[in-house]
Amino acid sequence: MTKYVLRMAYFPVLAAMLIMPVLAAAGMGPADAFHLLSRTGFTPNPTEISQYAGLSREAAVDQLLAGVTTRPVTPYPASVSGDAGFPRARMNESDRRDFVADQRFRTYDLRAWWLGEMLQTPSPLTERMTLFWHNHFVSSEQKVRLASLMRDQNQLFRENAIGNFAKLLHAASKDPAMVIYLDAATNRKEKPNENFAREVMELFTLGEGHYSEQDIKEAARAFTGWSVERRDGQFVYRSMWHDGGEKTIFGKTGRFDGDEVLDLLLARKETSEFLVTKLWREFVSPQPDRGEVERIATILREQHYEMKTALRALFLSKSFWDPENRAALVKSPTELVVGSLRALQISVPDPSPFIRTLHVLGQDLFAPPNVKGWPGNDVWINASTLLERKQFLDRLARAEEFGSAAPRQAPQMDTRAPETAGVPGADDPAARQRSAFVIQKVAAQRQRAFEALRNIRLAPQSWSESLARNGLDMQNALLATAPVAAPAMGTQLTLRSVLLDAAYQVK
Repeated sequence: MTKYVLRMAYFPVLAAMLIMPVLAAAGMGPADAFHLLSRTGFTPNPTEISQYAGLSREAAVDQLLAGVTTRPVTPYPASVSGDAGFPRARMNESDRRDFVADQRFRTYDLRAWWLGEMLQTPSPLTERMTLFWHNHFVSSEQKVRLASLMRDQNQLFRENAIGNFAKLLHAASKDPAMVIYLDAATNRKEKPNENFAREVMELFTLGEGHYSEQDIKEAARAFTGWSVERRDGQFVYRSMWHDGGEKTIFGKTGRFDGDEVLDLLLARKETSEFLVTKLWREFVSPQPDRGEVERIATILREQHYEMKTALRALFLSKSFWDPENRAALVKSPTELVVGSLRALQISVPDPSPFIRTLHVLGQDLFAPPNVKGWPGNDVWINASTLLERKQFLDRLARAEEFGSAAPRQAPQMDTRAPETAGVPGADDPAARQRSAFVIQKVAAQRQRAFEALRNIRLAPQSWSESLARNGLDMQNALLATAPVAAPAMGTQLTLRSVLLDAAYQVK
């Protein structure tokens, strides 16, 4: 009897030992694959979902992190491929206006390029993290006014997408675009400028409430001497402008320079917790779990700020996979546009028409609204942007029916569009007539947008075949949750009904 009982007790253990490898081999399935890829990149296409569905969660996360790249796969546009060119000191007012306008047009090219990189990249996580850092270490072309400096900063973020945060903090703080944007170039010992010192504490490292006004004043003295060389747009340290005296910061006294202050910030545990909290809101849910944030922040500090270790811990956390946290985040305009184009496998040789789309949805790349960046999540949705989102998706769905996204004739250029917004005279017909340069550029961009629309190609039959080949349907290939508007009895979901459903707005 005893032997029988032992055999019966042993059977479930043996069965579990036999079944578990089979379950592991089966992979996490399409729903988990869609969740992981949507949260860490852009809405995936059917093939990507299928490739990850056969992996375990751990293997999928490791493969995702291993695939992160540091260089773009598409070449920069010729207009931003050269070195920074500051305006000449004795440039007349007309030439200066045209110079500023020219930099805006170059930034337009840079925006189109980045959208193209997001569409073509084999590592969507790379571009998502580049965008994350762009919204963390904020600067804007509207103040920097040099497209090549914004290009270099963008590449800095890509190179350090999941690299070492301590290294990135030092590099981003000395980045010429940042030095210009936060007025570090005007920070001199005779009259310290506190702008960068304040933002590096409040927005880049500690967060509000973890420093004093005196800490800011003393840190500003330490950052004196940081500047940008006008000849080539590179960072330069001017020792004659630096305050070499003693400073007391966070209770420590010494003849600190800027790099030493950054190291003091990195030594504070609030920095790792602030960073992980932002990552949590970016990838998991609007309400961070305090205990989990502290756990992952500890890992980040122990690993000397290697971002890969923190992201791995975050992506493998129970909260990341919790059903309660799915469909809990609103897609940003960039995620909505790029994700839709990638998911539907739409051919977009030139994504410049979608610059206008992002503008009306509230996200001009290289021009965040202020030093705090885009707030994100629920703020993306209001009465105006929700209508614009649905109009964009409706145009995609209708284009899918006809296989083309092009209008019959060239669209009229809206002079308030981002390619001309802020250009002196762009919204003033009289002033616009005074600059042949601006007129020619606007006309060229209008024609470019029209030609780009004509070359966008949708292949609905091919996409439907890809769904069938990978064992998916429209719902599990495009939605993070069940559609809000269930189809009527006896009818099937259509691509248009899925794209226009409220569930498509979340991830």
